[in-house]
Amino acid sequence: MTLRLILTVLEIALLTLVLAYFLAKIARLLNAISATCGKITFGVRAVEVQCAVIGPTADRLNASLSEAVGKLEQAASQAERLARR
Repeated sequence: MTLRLILTVLEIALLTLVLAYFLAKIARLLNAISATCGKITFGVRAVEVQCAVIGPTADRLNASLSEAVGKLEQAASQAERLARR
């Protein structure tokens, strides 16, 4: 009976040690993942700052292109008038 008790206590202690080891290993992996996620977040914010000027610039470019289309249409109609003469 005493031998069974000692073996049971030893088994519980061994199980506890194994669980503690793997939990520590998982904690280290999660910390590494957290650090990587932090780096990714920093990079995404940098890209966001760099791309912030694209929207207003695209709007100005579209406005300029719309003006150019109007002028080209005028030039095309004038060219047609000149070609008919």
